[in-house]
Amino acid sequence: MTTAPVVTLGERELALRARARRVIPGGMYGHMRVEAFSAAHPQFMVSGDGCRVTDADGREYFDLMCGWGPVVLGHRHPGVTAAILDQLERGDCLDGTSPVAVEYAELLVDTVPAADWAMFCKNGTDATTTCVTTARAATGRRKVLVANGAYHGAVPWCSLRGEGVTAEDQAHLVHYEYNDLASAERAAAEAGDDLAAVLVCPMRHDVRRDQELADPAFARGLRALADRTGAVLILDDVRCGHRLDLGGSWEPLGVRPDLTAWSKALANGQPLGAVTGIESLRDAARRIYVTGSFWYAAVPLAAGLATLRELRKGRALPDMLRTGTRLRDGLAAQAAAHGYRIRQSGPVQMPVLYFDGDDDLSLGTAWAEAAARHGVYLHPWHNWFLSAAHTDADIDGILERTDDAFTEVRRGGR
Repeated sequence: MTTAPVVTLGERELALRARARRVIPGGMYGHMRVEAFSAAHPQFMVSGDGCRVTDADGREYFDLMCGWGPVVLGHRHPGVTAAILDQLERGDCLDGTSPVAVEYAELLVDTVPAADWAMFCKNGTDATTTCVTTARAATGRRKVLVANGAYHGAVPWCSLRGEGVTAEDQAHLVHYEYNDLASAERAAAEAGDDLAAVLVCPMRHDVRRDQELADPAFARGLRALADRTGAVLILDDVRCGHRLDLGGSWEPLGVRPDLTAWSKALANGQPLGAVTGIESLRDAARRIYVTGSFWYAAVPLAAGLATLRELRKGRALPDMLRTGTRLRDGLAAQAAAHGYRIRQSGPVQMPVLYFDGDDDLSLGTAWAEAAARHGVYLHPWHNWFLSAAHTDADIDGILERTDDAFTEVRRGGR
């Protein structure tokens, strides 16, 4: 067993939560409200370095969430940090777009085979919304096919939550089942001549269930369906982008979308989203009106340019594949040694772990909380993220602590 101390929530964490409840609805909201999934994870962080984060009470954790995806090179990556500081000295939110926008767009188009142009925004919801708006402008149609349970953003047109969302907000969404081409064909038939777009994630990454890689035949079938109906094929690469393949997560399948939504890992933690598209959709993208006061901020664009330059050196993606495999193999061995049957699914760079028979996720939550107490920050039912900053030694350190977590839940009678 490791000698790492077992921690509980600290005094400053608890004080910050109390203060937050007085001025922030729920004390925090969205996915950052950790009380919704854990009684042991800290909500407030004060710093990050490489693959580690430090909470408000000074306790350090191995980070397997990477800011919920954006941190692909590691916290405070020196090259990205230097680019941020250099641009910040010259200006960020200016009256005109910084030249770095053009330079970054050129590099992104050069990197992504399905890109003839690029537009920038702030987050993944911006990007998917811009894609759908562009598709509707290009086709003059309204209906959009989306997979059951798929997350494409946190605004009414695509929200998975019912509170504050009306049926009219989603009146033009038609649902299909991921990896079920026949259901997509039925959805397209229901949409008929009003089908504007087919929206799809590179893999199924719905929360609280095993992840599913895309069946190549399914991906090819959606491409053919879009071509046959004149609809736009949109790949929502917000979560997977820049971890699986720099050219786009379906590039290894030989399937290229018409539009791609990007965010999370684009700028190693800076707020940035992007849309890339093919030449025939350039005019539609020019005609729509999408904008924001902060969409053209220069610092995130400089961070995006520095991040992509680093990723194009070719080391980061193979490193994440290697360390992700090391983590998956180690967890499988640990679970077996402790007498647990687990399921690990999805790419090793974006893993998720569930316990067999744990229908209410209580065992998985107990294990994730134990891992947090032993210094590993991971989630009980949302996929994790590896970064290029995770070394083999870091994975070994993580595994020492997850082994302690297995021991703890077993001693607790779980």
